[in-house]
Amino acid sequence: MIGILVFPDFQLLDASGPASVFEITQRFVPTAPRVRMIATQGGLVRSSSGVEVMASGLRSGDSITTLIVSGGFGVEAAVDCRRTVGFVRRLARRGVRVASVCSGAYILAAAGLLDGRRATTHWCRTQDFVSRFPKVKLDPDSIFLREGNVWTSAGITAGIDLSLAIVAEDHGDAVAQDVSRQLVLYHRRSGGQSQFSSLLELKTPNGRFGPLLAWVREHLDKPLTVDCLADRAGLSPRHFARVFTAETGSTPSKAIERLRLEVARERVQSSSELIERVAEATGFRDPERMRRAFVRAFGQPPQSLRRAARRAMQDGG
Repeated sequence: MIGILVFPDFQLLDASGPASVFEITQRFVPTAPRVRMIATQGGLVRSSSGVEVMASGLRSGDSITTLIVSGGFGVEAAVDCRRTVGFVRRLARRGVRVASVCSGAYILAAAGLLDGRRATTHWCRTQDFVSRFPKVKLDPDSIFLREGNVWTSAGITAGIDLSLAIVAEDHGDAVAQDVSRQLVLYHRRSGGQSQFSSLLELKTPNGRFGPLLAWVREHLDKPLTVDCLADRAGLSPRHFARVFTAETGSTPSKAIERLRLEVARERVQSSSELIERVAEATGFRDPERMRRAFVRAFGQPPQSLRRAARRAMQDGG
């Protein structure tokens, strides 16, 4: 059985996302484990959104083979709950695969499961998590990480990526791909990919230049000069550059470079494309130019990021 641990004021998607992945898996693999919500007190458990889920008590944990620990606003009280932390610790000692979504990593850390291990959580929790759990080797950027039988994932939707990786480990990559398609996901993200989006980091990603930036992301191989962008926006180049910078907090050239870096990183980490082909397709043209941009932005060249992503995929199924 796959147990999803919830508590008062848990984040609904932390629990419902993984539950949906494992529920759909059963359509393709009828013998796959069933899913059950677990809580210290059986009965209805209210999420932070107000939606309630029916959960079984901790005694039903004897048949659990994988435990997913959700996060959310209520994690602070859950970390201080001896029954909750003790339950997670006991299952881990029994050899159960234990995973966390978002701030659920706090509960794993409180149970001592992350000491000396690499782990991740929602990026906005980084400073607080590091100060409270200094023995954990926190990686604030990864989508999900696996260290032995313990898995951790980043904020909210990353729990879906982690769950798909577990499905791939248990039932094969083809099944995980089928589940991903059934969920209408754009693609499965590998654990080594970044939590951050270049578009979201702009001041107004969905403002007046949102459609233009979305177009740019799909045409990075083109010569995206200020004149070209200004013409598409229906503005003079000088006025466009001034208004774009004021509204997004970035110059056009910087915004385009960030988008090129983001898309190039995705392709480097999730495919076997030649580095030269990635550089051409994302507008860097010259692989050496792309390598220098990667080192400036990520501290590593493309080949190193690809090796790290492959290791993460092997570790995570």
